[in-house]
Formats: sequence, C-alpha cells, structure tokens
Amino acid sequence: MSFKIVSDSASDLCELSDISFESVPLKIITNESEYIDNENLDVNKMIDDLLVYKGVSHSSCPNSEDFKNAFSGFDNIFCITITSGLSGSYNAAMTAKQQYEEENPGKKVCVIDSFSTGAEMKLIVDKFKEMIEEGKDFETIDKEIREYKA
Repeated sequence: MSFKIVSDSASDLCELSDISFESVPLKIITNESEYIDNENLDVNKMIDDLLVYKGVSHSSCPNSEDFKNAFSGFDNIFCITITSGLSGSYNAAMTAKQQYEEENPGKKVCVIDSFSTGAEMKLIVDKFKEMIEEGKDFETIDKEIREYKA
C-alpha cells in the first residue's frame, strides 16, 4: 500500500523527507502576472511588483483537478488544506477525493480542513508522517488525526 501526504501551499512546505509529499499551490493573479506559490516563487519580486501594481488582483485556490493530479498513483492519501473560512481549497480537495475514489476503487483519501494555516498545518503534516512511519493503517490514521486536530 502506497501512502502520500498532500497539502496546499498554505502549509509553507515544498518538500518532506523520506515520504511521498506534494504541495498544491495557491496563486495570486493580476491582469499582468500570475504568482504561483511554489518553490520557484520569487517572493521579493512578487512583493515589489504588487507594491507598484494599481490594478485588480485576486487569489486563487487549487482546483479539484490540481488535487486529483496530486493524489494520482497512490493508494492512501492524506490531505490537509488551509481553513475553509479563507479559501475554497478544502472544497476543491473534497471534490477531488470523491472523484479519485470513484475512479479508483479501493483507493482512499482523507481530507482535513485545518481551520488554520501555516505552522498548525505543518504540525498536522508531521503527525501524518509520524503515523505512516509507525505503520498504522489508513482508518487508524484517519481517526487519530481527527482526534489530534481537535
């Protein structure tokens, strides 16, 4: 059984050692540029650009296809998103979960709404990793991560 941890980029993680991990990026979009929150983002350039930009800008969460692509090829996926109160990322991940499980019978996805961002998301990612490395099964991890988050 293969395991993977997926988070949106609000976790501030680009990689995780010794386990399959993927960060699905959020974006900031203007009429002139698109800034993708991944390891290639030049934050200083983005800030400089946005300080002088006078037009409309908006943010964009990952879509369900982005999450589904991140889940691809794995049997057990554990996903954490930025709080649903700030972003549609959780809803997109839930849609991806439903589609992925329907298209891949026997594969399982656990999606957690962090009700937070950043450091708290990283704590949940670290807990996912710890439980996977301990050899716990999907159902146990799903149950215990919800208790841990609460």
